[in-house]
Amino acid sequence: MANKRYPKWGEAIIQGTASAALNGTGATGVYAALIDLALYTYSDAHEFHSSISAAIVGTPQEITSKTYVNGLLDGLDVTFPTVTGATCEAIVLFIKNAGADTTWRLYAFFDSGVVGLPATPSGIDVPVTWHASGIVQN
Repeated sequence: MANKRYPKWGEAIIQGTASAALNGTGATGVYAALIDLALYTYSDAHEFHSSISAAIVGTPQEITSKTYVNGLLDGLDVTFPTVTGATCEAIVLFIKNAGADTTWRLYAFFDSGVVGLPATPSGIDVPVTWHASGIVQN
């Protein structure tokens, strides 16, 4: 699999049904989740956080100091604190809103080229460094 943006996100934007924007923070922010690929397989049909919840390792982290310029999402690197559990081979970005996780839209999937992955957590912090030119281009 290669890094990809979830097509259902684009559909939701075009249809006007996206319930949260990329520029939100806190309860409506962009979050990164470490993913165990033994429990998750990417699919273009996946749309919501509930598709990845069983494969999340550690606690998802909000991407802060976000910018979104000319279709490029960027933000500060993230550190997942004191992670335990299965090996993490991928990251999924999702847009959190005030509703249930069945409404949090998946945005992007990364399983290659991420500095810090794969990681085998053993109660350690797992830092993830985004590419110098930005996180994801639409």
